[in-house]
Amino acid sequence: MTYLTQSIRALAVTAALALPAWAFAAEPAMVDKEKGILTDHQNMTLYTFAKDSGGKSMCNDKCAANWPPLMAEESDKPMGKWTVITRDDDKKQWAYNGKPLYTFVKDTKAGAMTGDGLMDGAWKVAKPD
Repeated sequence: MTYLTQSIRALAVTAALALPAWAFAAEPAMVDKEKGILTDHQNMTLYTFAKDSGGKSMCNDKCAANWPPLMAEESDKPMGKWTVITRDDDKKQWAYNGKPLYTFVKDTKAGAMTGDGLMDGAWKVAKPD
């Protein structure tokens, strides 16, 4: 094997090992283009809560049991319109345009939107801008 061949192989192996570090993080949710709404990666509808303000979640305890937050990992970082907020229990949650995001326990299948408009309209389907 020539020196050039060995060098090319070494560069190829180095590049292959470095690719995961160069990969961009996936967004925390997706846009259902057909419905024009935000969904999590299981295609479950995401919601916003009108009582949330200032990038703070007001949905805790029993509320969060019915409206599970879209949780973020400690290592997750903001990207574009996506931000990470700290909940009252010190866990991290994703927010879009400063609005914390949630799913709804009664949405039992992907694409369901049974929580839209509940509590006198306080819960709304999250939509991209």
